[in-house]
Amino acid sequence: MMKHSFKMSALALVMGIASTVSAPLMAQESNQAKQSKPSSGPVVCPGYEKGKTKLVGERAGKKVQKAFEAYNEDKVQEALDILYDIETSDDFDKAYVGRFIGNLLAADENKSDEALRYLTDAVKDKILNDSEHANTLKLVANLNLREENYKEAINWYQEWMDFTCKEDPDTYVRMAQAYFETKELDKVIEPANRAIELYEKPNKNPYVLKLQSYYQRKMYPETVEIAETLVNTFPENPNWWTQLGVFYMLVENYDDALSTMEIAYNAGYLDKEAQFKNLSQLYSTNGIPYKAAKVLEKHLEKGDIKKDVSIMRNIANSFHQAKNYDIAANYYGKAAQISSDPDDFQKQGTLLLVAEDYKGAVKALNNALDRGADEEGKIYFSLMEAYFYQENFKQAWKYNQMAKKESSMRRNAVAWEPYIKEKAKNRGIDI
Repeated sequence: MMKHSFKMSALALVMGIASTVSAPLMAQESNQAKQSKPSSGPVVCPGYEKGKTKLVGERAGKKVQKAFEAYNEDKVQEALDILYDIETSDDFDKAYVGRFIGNLLAADENKSDEALRYLTDAVKDKILNDSEHANTLKLVANLNLREENYKEAINWYQEWMDFTCKEDPDTYVRMAQAYFETKELDKVIEPANRAIELYEKPNKNPYVLKLQSYYQRKMYPETVEIAETLVNTFPENPNWWTQLGVFYMLVENYDDALSTMEIAYNAGYLDKEAQFKNLSQLYSTNGIPYKAAKVLEKHLEKGDIKKDVSIMRNIANSFHQAKNYDIAANYYGKAAQISSDPDDFQKQGTLLLVAEDYKGAVKALNNALDRGADEEGKIYFSLMEAYFYQENFKQAWKYNQMAKKESSMRRNAVAWEPYIKEKAKNRGIDI
């Protein structure tokens, strides 16, 4: 996790605004949170009565004031030196000064451990004023999260809620994130749900944490449900559409997967090779091979998809399924040019034969033979057909006899013999 540095304002130092600590990206502060309705102070527990406000003693207070002045002039180290020099036996003064030191140190991510030591000591007992104590509890929690002390962060967030009887969505998101980071994936859901309830304006972070929790636990139906919510709540975000399409595929809901990916495609949300291939695969799975081929063909021509033998074969196969035999043959030919694989030449030749391009079929089939094709009998039989339909009966007879020597093709070759002989005789050709 990226750690964030920050600088507190003088007001934050005076008032103890713990939320000035930058939170991790997944749980960034939000102005969307519902504010607690009670305005009676930092603690809203039933029966709470605000105690008498404590002040720093006169002797320590003078040095604290000098430290504030130094800090306001960006002389942080000077402010710290002044505070370090304060000696007092008063418990409140000790806690207040320690909290001040901790706040200053917290601004430097390289001094987080030292900051936590001072701040934790300041709140180990309830000595500070309620506002100072509450804000320091939150700051300790935030610092622990920043330093990836996730279990400690959870405990401190809980202590803040127990002390204040308050709750806010950002805190719940951070707790959910901490559970996620500690791989306590099942515990992510409850605080994430509470955050969703508390945000006045929808915030994607708790939904994302829930989605990741379910996905990593292979709870795919639940993952789909959250992904659907993300799409419906944040439809302008391309990522949610493409992810939902993939999640539908995980649960084998190919109809909805295709519908979702088509919407994303038409909206211009797809821009990666894998996404175009996924869409093509969905067209094939849903029995629309022509569109499967055209998507790949279009983005191959645009340079969005890498030109290699695999993509040529995929396009050829889809056009073949769509019964566009001549186009399919062309792509098998392109695959063959890259691979020199006899199987690609054989498929090209076979499809050219179906497309009635007999001369092209002969060339492709001979290329397959020249490169050591395994299915010689089938190729001989196809060459027989190609020559026959060109009315080259001598060559047709030649390959008929060659095919007949192959056990797998013998019966078919024998069946063609009288047909070839009759056609040749009618043309006055001696074979």
